Amino acid sequence: FARMFVQVCLYFYCKCLWRCLKFVVRKLTGRCELQRICYNTKPGAARTMKIEASLKGSKSKRLQTSVSVHPDAIEKTIDDIMELKRINPDINPQLGVSLQACLLQIVGYRNLIAEVEKLRREPYDSENPQHEEMLLKLWKCLKPNSPLKARISKQWCEIGFQGDDPKTDFRGMGLLGLYNLVYFAEWDTEIAQQVLSDSLQPKYREVTKKELSQFSKAEWEKKKFDKAIGYSFAIVGINITDLVYNLLVSGALKTHFYNVAPEAPTLTHFQKTFCYLMHEFHKFWIEEDPLDIMEFNRVREKFHKRILKQLQNPEMALCPHFAASESLINM
Repeated sequence: FARMFVQVCLYFYCKCLWRCLKFVVRKLTGRCELQRICYNTKPGAARTMKIEASLKGSKSKRLQTSVSVHPDAIEKTIDDIMELKRINPDINPQLGVSLQACLLQIVGYRNLIAEVEKLRREPYDSENPQHEEMLLKLWKCLKPNSPLKARISKQWCEIGFQGDDPKTDFRGMGLLGLYNLVYFAEWDTEIAQQVLSDSLQPKYREVTKKELSQFSKAEWEKKKFDKAIGYSFAIVGINITDLVYNLLVSGALKTHFYNVAPEAPTLTHFQKTFCYLMHEFHKFWIEEDPLDIMEFNRVREKFHKRILKQLQNPEMALCPHFAASESLINM
């Protein structure tokens, strides 16, 4: 109890001390915290995350709620912030522009979570023509030279589904998993087809003296290639969708999105990030050289930690080569 009491006292002491310090700094510089952040921090995740923390930590309810307004209300919200902070917009025209860009990213990130969550919660419906059309498009993009003989078919296993009907594999991520797979296959067709091909290719194993003594040369030639690179493309795609979804909901992807999206991050940004992580996971899987698919969870967790570590850097953009980031680079 004594320790808890001390911690509570320390919390309030630090909170009061911090507010006093902010007051003193404002008096000395003539600028509020929002001004200091915008003028001293370059555009991108570093600035937007500081602005977000400042607004959320404000004692003013109007500032606290500004991070959750409707996108159409952002301009009025900026006016309210300028009025509340007694900042003359004519003397500080760039401040309003910078705050608007930050709020668009902050509000956009929240809206993106809601949009992604809606897709994740919507189950695949084989009676829905649009769902079926997307599923068939996935096959055509990945296997353009192999017509699908029937809707219910063993052929689905060729692109990494578990059974005759892929609809059962979408239960965990709902339509979100299908949306991502189709986007990858359609937007980055060459890489998607290569990843699929690699995942099915046999992998050479060095022969040991013990194994050689147990098999004839012909038997060994057949067995030494019996280990595929080792995973089901579609199932892994749904699993990586889960990984990207959790990165988004936890807020870890703010660093990336605030650096590549000059305004509000969209579903396209999310899907391109998925494509990038699918490609990166594929390379990581090969580097890890697992014995079989039973090591998938270990490799996935290690990959997850690696991405999280990268995203701790406020300068990080997982895939800065995407067109979405070009306008930010040119700012």
